[in-house]
Amino acid sequence: MEVAAYRIATEALTNVARHSRAASASVVVAVNGCLKLRVVDDGGPAADAWTPGVGLIGMRERAAELGGTLFAGPGPEGGEVSVTLPLESDLLPGAGGAS
Repeated sequence: MEVAAYRIATEALTNVARHSRAASASVVVAVNGCLKLRVVDDGGPAADAWTPGVGLIGMRERAAELGGTLFAGPGPEGGEVSVTLPLESDLLPGAGGAS
């Protein structure tokens, strides 16, 4: 799970650098029954809809493999990627389900 969260954060920050007009971005990680990761930038509202590319598809697949969810898209002040990953899941090794 740690690797998936790290890779999602890295890809989200790479997308900020490549595709936004942002001057800054922030990464917030919280744990409260699940791992929540949020990357937001101040690039302003996007004029065009986000087109899923390899990076967004990969982030979504990483989250889904662990039973999590991912939102990626424009927000009122810039871009946002939010992922929620369960801390206990039958998909995780040693979690009591399939191992």
